[in-house]
Order: sequence, then C-alpha cells, then structure tokens
Amino acid sequence: MGFNISKWALEHRSFVVYLMIASMLAGLVSFRSLGRDEDPAFVIKTMVVQAAWPGATINDTLQQVTERLERALQETPHLDFLRSYTQPGRTTIFVNLKGATPASEVPDAWYHVRKNIADMRHTLPAGVVGPGFNDEFGDTFGIIYGFTADGFTHRELRDYVDSVRSKLLLVPDVSKVEMLGAQDERVFVEFSMQRLAGLGIDRSALIAALQAQNIVSPAGVIQTGNEQLLLRVTGAFESEEDLRNINFVANGRMIRLRDIADVRRGFADPPKPLFRVNGKPAIGLAISMREGGDVLALGRNVEKAIHDITADLPLGINPILVADQPHVVEHAISDFTTSLWQAIAIIMAVSFVSLGARAGLVVAISIPLTLAIVFPIMQLAGIDLQRISLGALIIALGLLVDDAMTTIDVMTTRLAAGDSKEQSAAYAYTTVAIPMLTGSFVTAAGFIPIGFARSSAGEYTFSIFVVVGVSLIVSWIVAVLFAPLLGVWLLKRPKPTDKPSRILTGFRGTVVGALRRRWLTIGVTAGCLAVALALSPLIPRQFFPPSDRPELLVDLRLPQNASIFATDDAATRLSKVLAKDPDVASWSTYVGRGAIRFYLPLAVELPNDFFTQTVVIAKDVAARKRLQARLEEVLANQFPSAISRVSPLGLGPPVGWPIQYRVSGPDITQVRDIALRLAGVVSGDPDATHVNFDWMEPARRVRIKIDQDQARLLGLSSQALAAVLQSVVTGTTVTQLRDGIYLVDVVARATDEQRVSLETLRNVQLPLPNGRTVPLSQLASFDFDQEYPLIWRRDRVPTLTVQADVAPGTLPETVVGNLAPAVQALSAGLPVPYRIEVGGTVEESANSQASVKAVVPLMLLVMITFLMMQLQRFSLLALVLIIVPMAMTGVVAALLLFQQPLGFVAILGILALIGMIARNGVILVDQIETERAEGKAPWDAVIDASVSRFRPIMLTAISTVLGLIPIAATIFWGPMAFAIMGGFLVGTAVTLIFLPALYAAWFRIKEPPADVVAAAPALGAER
Repeated sequence: MGFNISKWALEHRSFVVYLMIASMLAGLVSFRSLGRDEDPAFVIKTMVVQAAWPGATINDTLQQVTERLERALQETPHLDFLRSYTQPGRTTIFVNLKGATPASEVPDAWYHVRKNIADMRHTLPAGVVGPGFNDEFGDTFGIIYGFTADGFTHRELRDYVDSVRSKLLLVPDVSKVEMLGAQDERVFVEFSMQRLAGLGIDRSALIAALQAQNIVSPAGVIQTGNEQLLLRVTGAFESEEDLRNINFVANGRMIRLRDIADVRRGFADPPKPLFRVNGKPAIGLAISMREGGDVLALGRNVEKAIHDITADLPLGINPILVADQPHVVEHAISDFTTSLWQAIAIIMAVSFVSLGARAGLVVAISIPLTLAIVFPIMQLAGIDLQRISLGALIIALGLLVDDAMTTIDVMTTRLAAGDSKEQSAAYAYTTVAIPMLTGSFVTAAGFIPIGFARSSAGEYTFSIFVVVGVSLIVSWIVAVLFAPLLGVWLLKRPKPTDKPSRILTGFRGTVVGALRRRWLTIGVTAGCLAVALALSPLIPRQFFPPSDRPELLVDLRLPQNASIFATDDAATRLSKVLAKDPDVASWSTYVGRGAIRFYLPLAVELPNDFFTQTVVIAKDVAARKRLQARLEEVLANQFPSAISRVSPLGLGPPVGWPIQYRVSGPDITQVRDIALRLAGVVSGDPDATHVNFDWMEPARRVRIKIDQDQARLLGLSSQALAAVLQSVVTGTTVTQLRDGIYLVDVVARATDEQRVSLETLRNVQLPLPNGRTVPLSQLASFDFDQEYPLIWRRDRVPTLTVQADVAPGTLPETVVGNLAPAVQALSAGLPVPYRIEVGGTVEESANSQASVKAVVPLMLLVMITFLMMQLQRFSLLALVLIIVPMAMTGVVAALLLFQQPLGFVAILGILALIGMIARNGVILVDQIETERAEGKAPWDAVIDASVSRFRPIMLTAISTVLGLIPIAATIFWGPMAFAIMGGFLVGTAVTLIFLPALYAAWFRIKEPPADVVAAAPALGAER
C-alpha cells in the first residue's frame, strides 16, 4: 500500500493533536449555532390561482373562466396535475408540480404561471376580477397570538393589533405577520324602496350625488412669481355625519340623506372569516420565520417583544399564545438530544465492557471527535437540528464506532503478537483501512435512495442521507488519523494467554459446525427467509404515522350552500362543548376557513363559508386520545348534518382524508351516480368510517324570469334590473370614506326587512326613465331551481372524491387493500372515459415509494462498484450479495413481534440495511482472502477469519441495536429502528455463520485431516 495515513499521523503528533482540539472546538461552536426546528423544511409545490366573475352562474364560470385558465395552466413546466373548484362567480385552481421538481426550479415554474396567465388574460370575459396568485401557499406561521378585548370595540382592538403587527415586523428573523379574523368596516346607507318610490326619488340619482361629492379630483394649481398655490375643493366625507348631512335635489326639493335613509357604521356583511380563542372573539397575529432562521431564537425574540408591547396595551386587551412552535421544537429537540446522549452513553458502555477500559476509551473518544466534525459540515450544508437529522445521528452512532473498533482490535492483536505500538498502528492501516473505507462507501450507498428520491417524502427525509453518509466518511478519517495516535497513548500490550475466551471458543465451535453441515446451514437460512417473505403480507402498511403533538384538528363541513352565520353557530356550539371538557387545555377556532399553516405538514383548507376548523390543544397525548373519542361521539350526535372529522396532526407530506377514491368523467350526473355506488362499497367495510363526498348535492336558487318584451316597453333591461336587485339585497359600494389608514366602503342597500324576504322582493319598486316606478312582479316571475354550489375538477375533468376515515387502530392501506376487489369490479363495469382512481394516503405512499424504488438501481450500481473494486472477483461479489436479502428474516420478525407498521421510514431503514450487511460481508470475505494469501489452508482461513472478525462485527451490531433503543419507542422512528435492529442482528448472524458455510460450499472447501485441524487453534492463538 502507498501512503500510510496512520503512520503519518504518528510522525506528526503535535499537528494531529491540534486537529483534534480544533475539531472539538469547531464542533462545540457549530452545535450551539446550528438552527433548531421541528421538521426539515420541504417545498410545498402548490400554487393557488383565483379569479372572480361577479354575477355569473356556475356553468358560465366553469366554461368561460375556469376552463380558459386551466388550458393556459396546463403549459406549466413540471406540472403534475391541476385541481380546481368552481363556485358561481368564483374559481380557485391549485397548480401542483411533480414531486420530482427540484426546489430551485419551483420559483421559475411560478413565473411561467404568471406569464402564461398574463398572456391570455385578454381572452377572459369582461368583468372578470383577477386572476390573483398565491405562490406562498407553503409558508408556515409557527407562532400565533390571539388578542381578545374586554370593553373595546372590534375597530379599537384592530387598531391596537395593527400597531402590534407593525412592531413585530421589526423583530429579527420575522418574515411575515398575517392578521386573522379582522373585519373590514362598512358605512351602510339603508333605505326603504317603497319610501323612495313614494317620494319620487331616483335611487341612481342618489348614488350619483354621493359619488360626485366624495370624488378625489385635482382642482388646479396657481403659479405666481414667488410660489405655487394648490387649489382644494371641500366636500370629501370624513365621517358618517357628513353622509347624513348631504343634500340633494328631488322633485325640486332639497332633501337630506338622514331624512330618507339610515346611515350607520358596521362591519362587512356577511363577515370575512372569523377567529376565536377559547370561544371568545379575537383578532390573531400569525408570525412566519424568515428562511434559514432559528425558530428558538425567533421564539425568544417574539416573546420579549410581546412582553414589551403588552406593557403599553390598555387593560382589557390581552394577548393569548395560540400556537407556540418554538416551545414544541425546544421540547422535541430536548427529547431527541437526550436520546442522542443516551445512545452515546450506551455505545460507550458497550465499548468499555467489550474491549476493556483502555481500548474502550479510545473508541469512546472517537465518538465525540466524529460528531464534532459532522456538526460543522451539517451547518455548511444548511441542515438544522430537527426530527430527521437528530434521528439520523442516532442511526449513525452505532455505525461510526465500527471503524475505530476495527482499528483498535487489529492494533491489540498485533501488540499481542509482539509488534510495537507504532508498527501495530501502521499494520492496522495497511490491512483494514481500504476494506473499512469500501465498507463505509457501501453502507453510505444504502442511503442513496433516501438522498435522491425525487418526491416530497424524499425531500422531507433527505437529511438522513447527508448526515449518515458524512458520519460514515468522517468516522473512517477519525479511525485512521486520530484513533492510531490515541491507541499508541492508551493501549498496553495484552498479557500473553494460551486460553482463548469462552465466547470465542464457543463461536469457533459454531463456525466449525456450520462448515461441516454447510448444506443444512444454507437450507435452514434460506428456509427462514422463505417463511419471512411468506409472513410479510401480515405486516400492516403505513405512509407516515400521526404526530406526537397534543393538538387535535376538528373539522366541521356544513352543506355547501350554508351561510357563514350557520357555520359560526356550529362553531359556537362546539366551543361550549370544549369549554366543559377537562382534557382540553385551550383551543382556537377558524370560522369560514381552515387553520393557517402553523405546522408545515398541515393540509390547509382555503376560505369557504361552510367550513370551520378548530385546533384543540389537549393537556397531553393521553388526554388527546381520550378527547378524540369523546369529540367524535359528540359530533355524531349533535352535528348530524355536518361532515365532521377529528384527527391528530400528521407527519410527512400533507394528505387530508386518509381514504380517497376519485371518480372522474365528463358528465356530472353520471359521475354522481358512480360516486354513490362507490360510497356504498366503501361503507361496506366496517373499518371505513365517516364516508363522505367533497361535493355532491345541488343547492336551491331563486330564478327571476324577466319578461323581456314588457321590460323593453318600460325602458328597462336585465342589466338595470340586476343592478337594482344587487343594491337592494347585497348592497352596492358607492364610494369610500377615508378614515386614517383605512378606506371604509360606503354601501347602499335596502333595509333588513326588505332584504331577507322573497315576498318583499316581488314588490320592489323599479324606477322607470319617466320618473315613475313599477313593482318587480309586474315584469318578472319567481321560481326555484337547483345548481351545484361547488364543482371540483381534476385536469379539466369533473371529479368527485369519495372520502373516508379509518377506525381506531386500523391503517388506511389495510382498508384500501380490503376494498380493492370490490372497487376493481365496479371500475371494470364503467363506460369509457369514466374511471375510479385511488387517492389519499395510499396514492401519496405509492408515489413516494416509487420515487425511492426509481433510485434503487443507482444504489445497487454504486454499491456493487465499490464491492467489485475491493473484492476484484465476481465469485466473491456474488457471496456478499447473496447474504444481503437474508436480513429480511430479522426485519419481518421484528416488525411482526413488536407490531410495527411497514411505512415509508421503515422502508428507508430496510434499504439502509443493504449497505450495512454488505459492509460486514465484504470485511469478512476480504479477511478470508487475506488469511489465505498468508498461506493458511482454506478451511483454517475461513475459521480464523470468522473468529478474528467476530468481535468488531458483533460489537458494531450490538452498538447499533442498543444505540437505537432510545428512539425505538418514538412514533416516527420506531418502525425504522425495529426494522434495523431485527435485520442487523439477523444479518450479523448470517454474516458470521451462514457466509462462512456459503464460502466453503461455493469453493468446495473440505475439512483437512484431523491432525491439521487440531493445530488450527494453536495457530489462531499465535496470531
């Protein structure tokens, strides 16, 4: 071998010591400055495009606005699918990019969306407002404060909260502050149509008078020799009193507005989405952190700012912390850091017990040295301390001591053989450095599917690949650069002994027995694998588990034509239930919209009057489980007409309802019929609960049929009639009152009793061009018909989704698997082009697993390349590859025994096992070849190599398994931990027992005569 790093390190001891000290200091500084977060950041590859066409029917909106926009949006680069919902006069389109889209290319895709829509905007019908764009759909607002007021009006509270918002925007690391639940003010001018008609007052003339007096228009500038004088005309409205005092001429008389109309200030009617804290009306401030910020530092800064701001707020205005992501992150990081230290302590204890005090101390010192180098690299790579990276560190811990253990084991062996410390260190590098490096690359290659999986789930777990890969390479550097020097300082020459340990003696006997009964050993191992594969379908499948946070999301979806007032009433009733529950710590309610994204994997609901979402914080996770069961019963009994769902927060990419089937086709009636039949199939499974549809039932509408001939005779048009009805029922914004920084709309409309009665509408007096009036019933008839309040489409095809939850203790994959035959039978009988597609958790899981499987060939290529570089022979490569799948026996046994699901994270663990097992295999096979190259008989070489590699391979397995215990009980990492623990233990046994037997069978190695066999132990002792 050429350059010997270990020998060089011993020749430059002072410099190497300096490197160790510098590494430790850099690691400490980086550990303290690394960002903290709950979950790794991943890009929500969704953009929202919205447009409005006031007054249009749902069919006109669908065909003239939604269809035109979707045609243009289909040209978006990296487009996965379009999903839209259309309401009368309004369309909302979700532009979803493929999961494989690199995060760096997402902004460019959104630029193309804006450009394409700008190019086609002129083709939209006249009167369309927008389209508007929201490409910040994935922003997370981890800190939310709710401000309640006692003795203050809503406007006064809003002024104070707006002032607080301005101050919070100056806090370091704050990116955006969104206001929740604030209601816009209105000045209502309410009049009686009958009274106007009786006085002969033209409504349009009244509105024109208001607009003409309040207009902002230049009056000119006088230029003199010395100065310029601006001319200003008075008359602008500054208060409601100005409006009441306005005069206008009607039938030759001056009439004040106060004499014929009620002028009052109020709030938008119907209201904008509402926000409540613990059942009390509130205004919220949601705070988003800048990219790359430290959420813990943000929490401290915001807490201090709120404390200072509160001191200046009047009594009665109280800020209440609604969402506190910094506290959650601090708690989660603390728990994981504790698990990390526990794992370090366990592995150090294993090293001391198995290797002895001095050798164990060398291995123990290598752990903090390795971590100290890894932390700065994580900081340079932009990887914070969060759920995934900390778990990856714990996974890596057991692996990163392997190289140091191997180095120290070889040094100890050579010291026992009589070499000096320096010679033993140099020999260790010469014999095991390259196999260790190859093994590190092979193990790291097992994590390639995690690092290169092009999906949201892959992006979410990417830091596993980086952290484990870096840790393995750094551990090799520590093992060949620092460990030899530490060994020279700390190791002593072992006392000579003629009697090997009982463990090694027992293991030698086991290997000899396996070699003598090689075909039985091979058969039993293969049989165990066959049994494991046969039992693998019994393992429940899962995408990502629920979070261990105490929050519950309570969704209430009323009929889709419900008003926000009905939704508010339902939310109020739910708040009364929560107020009496002993397991509830606090709650916040969003009426007319879903909760703002306070948690990255949250499935966000856009504003809709018929929807309300309550975020309930239970006192702990146990209380959350009790509360969920009670709330489901309450919702079923007290809110039977609403579609309700109670669910904990999820982990991984947001999905929504766990069970989803999409029914698509051109004819809406046919789609509804198929969806109803499909819902019957889903309801037949007792584990599928709360079966519902994302849209289904048409809603009533009042159709006013105009006698066009009669209208023309009277000098009226449909446009004029619609304008009158709009101003009577909803109101027409006629001007704006300028109030400080606010613009308050002045809305003219009829009085309450005339706006809510259909009979009153029949008698609405319509002004004629000649000054007279006629009732609406004279030229129009009223009847009822139906139209859909909402239509969902996917890729421009009407799509109705059948949704369902799962019974407690049941996984969505299990339910969908049970339903598959019946759903396939229904789908097979559908006419073309109608189809049923599986969505929800199962679809997202399949997409994520497909992205991982797509990279498996690359993983195998890289892994086999490194193995071939080391082994140089196809026969040896085949031996190593054969033992890899044998670890599945342990994986299946562990998952079944401990009732763990096979989810996305567990699959990543299984893929990682491939590299771990192959690493051990290549080290053992390389040792056998080394022993044979030194002149030993093949039989003795196999036995001696197995015995010599027994301790480092077994210690690595024990360290890895015991090191995973702290995270084995966690919801997220548990399945992966048990998969690795079971697979690595069995894989280690396979490597040490099955591989020698397979090697002997492959190369037809026979046991030598008895006298040679008897000499083998003595030869082994001499080594």
